[in-house]
Amino acid sequence: MKLVNHLLAGSITICAMAFEGCASTPLAPNVEPLTNYTYLIGPGDNIEMFVWGNPEISRMVPVRPDGKISAPLIEELPASGKTPYQVARDIEKELVKYIRNPLVTVIVGGGTGGGNSSYSTNAGSSVGSTASSGGFVGPYSEQIRVLGQVSRPQAIAYRENMSLLDLMIQVGGMTQFAAGNRATITRKVNGVQQEFRVRIEDLIEDGDITANVNVLPGDILIIPEAYF
Repeated sequence: MKLVNHLLAGSITICAMAFEGCASTPLAPNVEPLTNYTYLIGPGDNIEMFVWGNPEISRMVPVRPDGKISAPLIEELPASGKTPYQVARDIEKELVKYIRNPLVTVIVGGGTGGGNSSYSTNAGSSVGSTASSGGFVGPYSEQIRVLGQVSRPQAIAYRENMSLLDLMIQVGGMTQFAAGNRATITRKVNGVQQEFRVRIEDLIEDGDITANVNVLPGDILIIPEAYF
C-alpha cells in the first residue's frame, strides 16, 4: 500500500511540474504576417535556370550544402541568402562573358525549400535589387521545422500568411500520442531565442479558431508526447 501511495504521489508531482512548466510558458502571440516578404534561397533548394534563346544551357541545378550552384559556363556561384532576382542577375553577369545580353529567369522549386518564385532581369539594365527587409538570411532560415508527435516531421518552406493550421495540414496532423496543447514554438525575437506555447488540440479537435496563430520563417514547432 505504501508503494502504491508513493507511486501515486510521484505521478501527481510529475503532472504538477508539467502543468507548472506549461503555465510559465507564454502563449504564442498572433504576430502580423510579414509584408513585402521575399523568399531567400538556401541549401537544398533546386533552381531552374532558364536562359532565353539558349535552351542548351537552361536547366535545373541544386543549391549545394555550401550554398553555391554550378551550371554550364558557371563553375561556382554563391546563391544562399539571395533572392531569385539577385541570383538571376548574378548568372547574367557570368554569362555575359560568353553570350550577348543574356536574359535569365530563375525559378525556385522542389528540394528542401520548395519555393515557387520566378524573377528575371537583363544584365544591361539598371534595375536595383528587390531584396526585402523582411528576408531571413542563413541555411534553413526560410523554413519552419516541425518535430515530435506528427505524422510527417519535416522542414517546410515559409510562405506569406502561413499559420499554425497550415503547418498541421502539411505534416498530416498529430499522432495519437501527441500532447498538442503542450506544443511549443521556438522563435528568435530581436535576436533572442524565445519559447511560446500553442494550443494545437484546441485548434484541431475542438475547432477553436482563436488557437490558430501566424508563424514566421525560422520557427521550430515541437509537439511532445502525452503523459500516460
